[in-house]
Amino acid sequence: MSFSRREAAQLLFAAPAAALALKPGLAAALTPVRPNSKWAGVQVGLNVPYSFGTRTALSAEQVLHRTVALGISAVELRIQPIEISLGLPQDLVLGPAPSDYRAVYYPKGDSPEILPPAPGRTTITQDYVDTYKIDAARRRDWRLGLPIRSVEKIRRMYDDAGVRIEIVKFDGINDFEGEELDYMFDLAKAIGARAVSGEMAIPAIPKLAAAADKHRFMVGLHNHLAITPAMWEDAFRQSRYLGANVDIGHFLAGNQTSPLPFIKQHHDRITHLHVKDKTLANVNVAFGAGDTPVREILQTIRDNKWDIQATIEYEIPLDPAADRDAEIRKAIAYCRRCLLG
Repeated sequence: MSFSRREAAQLLFAAPAAALALKPGLAAALTPVRPNSKWAGVQVGLNVPYSFGTRTALSAEQVLHRTVALGISAVELRIQPIEISLGLPQDLVLGPAPSDYRAVYYPKGDSPEILPPAPGRTTITQDYVDTYKIDAARRRDWRLGLPIRSVEKIRRMYDDAGVRIEIVKFDGINDFEGEELDYMFDLAKAIGARAVSGEMAIPAIPKLAAAADKHRFMVGLHNHLAITPAMWEDAFRQSRYLGANVDIGHFLAGNQTSPLPFIKQHHDRITHLHVKDKTLANVNVAFGAGDTPVREILQTIRDNKWDIQATIEYEIPLDPAADRDAEIRKAIAYCRRCLLG
């Protein structure tokens, strides 16, 4: 992952301030004005740090600092920043699992072991698969030795700053077994989340259903282009705790139809949305410039008072010199106008 000089400066100045936030009682001093991104009863959130252009380069403290600066009061927080702040060795801070890439393109489980390269994606070579498997096993050992109560300091830090961690996003959930599944749910509960999320792979659904039932905790199954409404509906039948993390842009481009009817029909099973604007041809564009009915979806949530976080996932390609946070602010402002208009 590379950063522009502007992004590097943001990280440099974020780190010392965020370090103070770890000390009890000082989080409020960093946030003289508490963030608020809940408008007309709808909580607008942010998928972090993915929306900042990285999965693995930021700690929970650095993520919080940038989130507060944007005025965002709820997030879907990926597991990597959490574990970085809890002491996970840097060489075990892993990106997406090979199984996640397979789930994106072959959710039914019929993928080749080595996927063909895709634009903007890591090329999955046999060496990548073998190395990831070794590192994931080492990470699993680290996770199972972590006192779950240590997560509570991150929860307090975010709570004190006025940011709710509503969802924790895990990479590689379809590979998890036994105690690592327990770790996933226990950590999410300890940090105050109401759901975990991960890529949807059909062969892993029965295992995830059993684990979700055991913990009585929601799992938001995330879609890319290949996921259909029928796949989610089959998962819903397997456990009341299996839900949908509906990426409205992917839904539109993948199914060539609006996601709004699905959202209306299954609103009680939707953990959160990924809000973005895409064209039917699967191109990410500025909010309001594409074919995704962002305004209609947000206003439907508002008018029906559904408890669904509208989580902005910012993935519009930017020039390296661009001010990413300034562009994210434009997306936030668009959502606010939709809800208050």
